[in-house]
Amino acid sequence: MKNPRSVVRRALITEKGTALRELRNQYHFEVQREANKIDIKRAIEALFQVKVASVRTQQMQGKVRRQGRYAGRRSDWKKAIVTLQPEQKIDLFEQV
Repeated sequence: MKNPRSVVRRALITEKGTALRELRNQYHFEVQREANKIDIKRAIEALFQVKVASVRTQQMQGKVRRQGRYAGRRSDWKKAIVTLQPEQKIDLFEQV
């Protein structure tokens, strides 16, 4: 099994994510690009001691950014939308 802290990189806190958290009990995370849904589910359950109902993933394309006349590109990354069981919640997000 992979290290849970290496699978889940950071929590994503956005307006859309906050609305989905309140309405559907869904939480958003940036995860390792090589991680699959099973790895993500195990990592979330291990880190936050919650029961995960489902995991959806998205491959996000890095954006082109400019610095003066030089153009660069941000790295591609992976987003995971984790739905928890109805009675579960993650306290990390409740403080925001």
